[in-house]
Amino acid sequence: MTDSTDQQVATRWDLNADQWTHDVRAGYDVYRDTFTFPAFLAFLPEIRGLELIDFGCGEGTNTRALARLGARMSGLDVSERMIAHARRMEEEEPLGITYFAQSYSDRSALPDACLDGVVSTMALMDGPDFNGAMREAFRLVRPGGFVCFSVLHPCFITPSISWRKDEAGQTTGLCVSRYFDPAHFTEHWRFGDRPREPGITPFAVPRFPRTMSDYLNGIIAAGFRITALEEPRPSEEACAQTPRFRRWRDLAAFLLLVRAERPKT
Repeated sequence: MTDSTDQQVATRWDLNADQWTHDVRAGYDVYRDTFTFPAFLAFLPEIRGLELIDFGCGEGTNTRALARLGARMSGLDVSERMIAHARRMEEEEPLGITYFAQSYSDRSALPDACLDGVVSTMALMDGPDFNGAMREAFRLVRPGGFVCFSVLHPCFITPSISWRKDEAGQTTGLCVSRYFDPAHFTEHWRFGDRPREPGITPFAVPRFPRTMSDYLNGIIAAGFRITALEEPRPSEEACAQTPRFRRWRDLAAFLLLVRAERPKT
């Protein structure tokens, strides 16, 4: 992909950044808080004492959570405005995190084999060059190091999806289509739990559809060895708190988790 495409993504997220930061820190991202990030933490290996970088760190909420678990963190994001919010929070409540404003698919200023791992939570589906991101992750991690990431499940979150309901209005299934359509597009949405207020513009989120083989082959081509895959379901507690999660527990997979290792030799 071209630099102009990365710049288009950066421009979108710069425009999203202020409202996104407010809404995430206000607790409106219930998918992250009660499902996707807890599932990611359960999937991670032990990170205490490890040196990690967060690809697509945004305003830094997840990066800071990993730092509190004992990892020595840095974060990287294509949006300078998102990084500005992350740095501001680091100044207010220091956790020793260094942030970089650049694409996760570009070669960073960090030296080869300087980290124990690369992590990314719900970000790699929003950039144009997944293969480039995997090559940079491989360059950065030491032999025996890992990459661990979460993305929207490519088999179920396709460019065209709709829920199927019965005559009583109960959700009975998910219809998916255009699985093989690679055309990127921009999705417009708000956090579902955000109170409706006048003047709030929906987020404009770039999407870059990929198949399952696109993800897995990109990891392998970079030199990693895939060690674990998981398709977690929302817990019963999460479904009780947020009933719309039950469709993702009973009918389809929302989330794909992948962990891979750089071979030691």
